[in-house]
Amino acid sequence: MPRTIPAALTPLKDGGRAVDEAAFAPYVEYLQAGGADGVLALGSTGEGILLSVAERKRVIELFAEGPLPVIAHCGAQTTDDTIELARFAAGVGVAGVAVIAPPYFALDDAALLAHMAAAAEACAPLPFYVYEFEKVSGYAVPVPVVERLREHAPNLAGLKVSDAPFDKVSPYLLEGLDVFVGAEALIGAGLAAGAAGAVSAVGSAFPAVIHDAVASGDSTRAGELRAIVERFPRHAALKAVVRSRGVPMTEDVRRPLRGLTDELRRELLAAVDSFL
Repeated sequence: MPRTIPAALTPLKDGGRAVDEAAFAPYVEYLQAGGADGVLALGSTGEGILLSVAERKRVIELFAEGPLPVIAHCGAQTTDDTIELARFAAGVGVAGVAVIAPPYFALDDAALLAHMAAAAEACAPLPFYVYEFEKVSGYAVPVPVVERLREHAPNLAGLKVSDAPFDKVSPYLLEGLDVFVGAEALIGAGLAAGAAGAVSAVGSAFPAVIHDAVASGDSTRAGELRAIVERFPRHAALKAVVRSRGVPMTEDVRRPLRGLTDELRRELLAAVDSFL
């Protein structure tokens, strides 16, 4: 059965300078009520790369205390930090660990394979997922690296692939690996080609829309919604939507991400009203 996994927001407070622990439980309840089968914590939607290692550990703990299975994104700039986070996540009982290719330095195949293999080993035997997102990393994880990683990491379970268009996704649909589509407009095509479901940024605020896309195989509406959200500062916009649904989450984001003006907030909520 294809799975709906929101790429969860990270509740923050004090202008984005602190984790808002009280908001996690009601937020996860909101996602579950919208049909979520799990959450991806601390991905690009969750501002993970902007948080300290200590903050990320606490966020992983808070999500792990909830009722939904958690895939913890543990990718960091250094291999040592990635290993530390992956080992910690495994220790608090998450369902899986995901790791993105480290940004800034474009690693060659040997360095990238070593990085991913070390992260997978740190959380073994927990399921390990490669988080492929060329736009964020600055470079793609080559398919041969994924294939070689299978030889080094028996716990490699699959990938989250956030690339677009679909011809950048299809090479990662490797037999025996669960692939989750990140681009909302491509969910339908991905499912038709054998994807295991969606890990969606839009699902962080509109879980029911993504649940419907995964259940029906028609992601037209989900893609339209993503296009609307992208007209605004995305992280603050998604938090504003969640707050408008009664979840006690602030719109605070970690700098240098940008918040919403009053005018933008009004425009956003009017634009997405029909999706709520």
